Amino acid sequence: MPVRLQHKLLEHFVAGTTARAAALLVGVQGNTATLFYQRLRQLIASKQESYVLSGEVEVDESYFGGVRKGKRGRGAGGKVPVFGLLKRGGKVYTAIIPDAKASTLIPIIREKVLPDSIVYTDSFRAYDVLDVSEFHHRRVNHSKVFVSKKGHHINGIENFWNQAKRHLRRFNGIPKDSFYGFLKECEWRFNGNGHKALLNQLKSWYQSEINKL
Repeated sequence: MPVRLQHKLLEHFVAGTTARAAALLVGVQGNTATLFYQRLRQLIASKQESYVLSGEVEVDESYFGGVRKGKRGRGAGGKVPVFGLLKRGGKVYTAIIPDAKASTLIPIIREKVLPDSIVYTDSFRAYDVLDVSEFHHRRVNHSKVFVSKKGHHINGIENFWNQAKRHLRRFNGIPKDSFYGFLKECEWRFNGNGHKALLNQLKSWYQSEINKL
């Protein structure tokens, strides 16, 4: 594919244009654009930094996808469970998890959050162990309020979930074996500094990969 068309697809990807629409606008086959987007997501996922969070950190789980109607949220059928940690005023980190048990969530918190940090959660029982841990645990009971009387909340990570789901909704269903790439794309977009900075970063990563060939 000519370099000019590759750059156009890069721009459409960062702008949030679907592969199908980008193919029509750029003038390439739909499968070509889909494969190009797929490789960009793989590239983004491979470039995500390993970092730890500190200070005030919000944690929460969410559920993506699924086609079955019925129960929503924790325990919903056919959905992919995801765990997110957000440093207030900083970055978000996400991980696909097998379940939302304490034995799954707490090790991730201990790996990604520095001791003595303030960890904000909802009232889900899996977080009970944080009450007697190396962290300062603050809760908000979402069945009653979104911000407690003491000002405790997890609005930051909830905002990320909303942004991610809004972005992914346009794709009309994502296969589970491709979901990791889409999730890391959402993380990358949230942690970035606007479309221009994201585009420059992605072009740099892409060019580095081309130079390796």
